[in-house]
Amino acid sequence: MLIKKRKPNLRFTDFKEDWVFKKLGDVGALISGLTYSPKDIGSNGVLVLRSSNVQKGVLVFDDNVYVNSVKYNPVFENDILICVRNGSKNLIGKNALITKEAEGVAFGAFMTVFRSDLNRFVFQLLATNSYFRIIYQNLGATINSINGSDLKKFIFFFPKEKQEQQKLVNFLTAIDNHIQTLEKKKTLLEQYKKGVLQKIFKQELRFKDDTSTSLSTSDGNAFADWEEKKLGKLTYKVGKKNKENINYPIYSINNQEGFRPQSEQFEGLDSNDRGYDISLYKIVKKETFAYNPARINVGSIGYSFELNEVIISSLYVCFKTNKELEDLYLLAYLDTNKFNKNILRYEEGGVRQYLFYENFSQIKIPLPSNAEQTKIANFLSAIDKNIELVTKKIEHTKTYKKGLLQQMFV
Repeated sequence: MLIKKRKPNLRFTDFKEDWVFKKLGDVGALISGLTYSPKDIGSNGVLVLRSSNVQKGVLVFDDNVYVNSVKYNPVFENDILICVRNGSKNLIGKNALITKEAEGVAFGAFMTVFRSDLNRFVFQLLATNSYFRIIYQNLGATINSINGSDLKKFIFFFPKEKQEQQKLVNFLTAIDNHIQTLEKKKTLLEQYKKGVLQKIFKQELRFKDDTSTSLSTSDGNAFADWEEKKLGKLTYKVGKKNKENINYPIYSINNQEGFRPQSEQFEGLDSNDRGYDISLYKIVKKETFAYNPARINVGSIGYSFELNEVIISSLYVCFKTNKELEDLYLLAYLDTNKFNKNILRYEEGGVRQYLFYENFSQIKIPLPSNAEQTKIANFLSAIDKNIELVTKKIEHTKTYKKGLLQQMFV
C-alpha cells in the first residue's frame, strides 16, 4: 500500500499527525446490486434503490421500483449507495448515505454499496473534487460506468487518528443537517404556494378591495366577478428579427429560471461560439414572455422582467400582454394545473407535440379586475421572495461547505 505523509490546509488545532494514503478496498467492502428484468417488477415486491433515488446527496422516494425477488443484498444504515453506471456520465459517482428507514431494501445492478466502519467519513470524502476527478479518469471508453475492481483501487488521504475523523464527520454532518432543514423549508413553501395558487384560480380564496394584501379579510368590499377570456384577446405576438446582426447578449429559456444566458445553459458556449447565424434570432425587450412551443409542457416559458435587448432563438414564441392582463398575474396562471391541462388540449403534431401561438391564443384564462390581479400577483410574489431567500441560503451554505471540503481534506 502506498503511503505518503500529508496534512490538510485547514484542520482542528488539537491534531498534528500526518494523514496517510489508503485504498477504498483496504478500508471497506464493495457490494454488488440486484440484476432483474422488467417481468420481475411488481407492486408488492422489495423496493430496489436506483440512480433516481439519489438526489443531491440524499435518498428520495419519488420514483420507486419494486421487484418480486427473495434473494438480494440488503442495505444497512450508514451504507453508502453509489451510482456506477448511467446514461449520463455526469451522474456517475453520485452517492447517498443509507438512512435507518431505508434499511433492508435492495439496490439495482447499476449501483454499488460501500460498507465500512469509516462510512460517515468516507461519505464526506466522496463529496470532494478529488473523488469526482478520479471518477472521470476511470470512466469506461464507450459506456458511462465504473466497475467495482476500479473503485476498490481509488486512493485517498485518511486521518491517522480516529478522533480527528470523528470530529470532521460531526462538523460536516451538522452543516449537512442545516442544508437539509433549509431544503425542507423550501419544499414546504413551494407546496404552500402550489396549494394557494390552485385555490385562488378556482376562486375558493378571494381578495377584497381594501389596502390589505392578505386573503379573504373581513374588511373591504368584494371585487367584481371574474370573466373568462381567450389569451389571443389579451396578448399579441412580438419578436423582431436581429437582421442587422447586432451582437446582443444571447439567452435561452429553461423550466427552472426562465430567461438564462445561453453560455450558462450550454457549458460556457453560446450561438456565436458555435458559429450560428444570429441574424435570424429574435430581439427580446423588457416585459416580454417567451416560450419553446415544443417544451412548454415541461414549463419552458420565461418572462424577461427588466431584461432588455437580448436575443433568443427564432424557434421561440414571443408575446406581450395588453392593458387588461397584468403580466405577473399571467405568470402565476402559467404555473397552474389548469393551464397545463389546456396545453395538452391544444397541442398538435406527430411524435413531438407543439403549442404554437395560434393554439396558445385559444386558451381561456379566468380574468379578475386589474386591481385584484395585482393583489394576487403581489401576494404570490411575496411567497416567491421567501422561496428565493431560502434558496440563496441553501446555495450559500453549499458553497461554504464546498470551500471547507477543499481545505479540510488532502
